Amino acid sequence: MIGRISGLLAEKNPPELLVDCNGVGYEVLVPMSTFYNLPGLGEKVSLLTHFVVREDAQILYGFGSASERAAFRQLIKISGVGPRTALSVLSGMSVDELAQAVTQQEAGRIIKVPGIGKKTAERLLLELKGKLGADMGITVSVTDDAQSDILQALVALGYSDRDAALALKALPKDIGVSDGIKLALKALAK
Repeated sequence: MIGRISGLLAEKNPPELLVDCNGVGYEVLVPMSTFYNLPGLGEKVSLLTHFVVREDAQILYGFGSASERAAFRQLIKISGVGPRTALSVLSGMSVDELAQAVTQQEAGRIIKVPGIGKKTAERLLLELKGKLGADMGITVSVTDDAQSDILQALVALGYSDRDAALALKALPKDIGVSDGIKLALKALAK
């Protein structure tokens, strides 16, 4: 099937693109993470793709990275999760954030994605366990409650999972929660 598409970016209307490949325009649906990293109109673009054939449509989905496409393919294997829902999940959170949510079994982070309810989030966590977390994303080994509390506090303050995890790794292992948050905030402010 169609695994990659390269050409000139002719149109950008989120989440749809029109890629001109030697005079043939392909409509491609992309997650917002890919959309934000696109070049300007008229410039060359190359996307990894996933081609979906249904009874009533043939739809091409594009991705800026192999990990995004792999996560999309894992998501659509789940019963009740179609390509549109998978695209919504990847638009609402990065692959690393999704992988960390799966690793730590945190449904609350997935529920924040528009269109994802509690039952769907729990099904995603169950189905993706062992398929997405350790394989594709950053893994944070939280050894005790204090480190877990520090990580949750940093995420609650608006830092990305990746930044919070990196700040947590730099802290001494036996630090208290309040001192750990202070040190992590100082490190993240630099």
